[in-house]
Amino acid sequence: MTRIVSLIFIVLILALGLFFGLLNAEPAEVNYYLGKMPVPLSIIIVVSLIAGAFLGAFASVGAILRQKRQVIRLRRQLNKAGIAIQTK
Repeated sequence: MTRIVSLIFIVLILALGLFFGLLNAEPAEVNYYLGKMPVPLSIIIVVSLIAGAFLGAFASVGAILRQKRQVIRLRRQLNKAGIAIQTK
């Protein structure tokens, strides 16, 4: 049953993406340092979303690593105190 729901969800997402691309097919001019290039608006939006997600993930890596180091340090302190901890 979950495979059917997953398949329906994937088909729905693909259909929405297709309709999004068709509705935003007008070319928009992208200016970059070496020139200009007409690109479909849907491509610009998707690339911008992907770049934003990548930059957001990259920006959070430092905080995640800092928290992992803190967890390791706190577990060592608990072990020294003789307190047993349970992991997943």
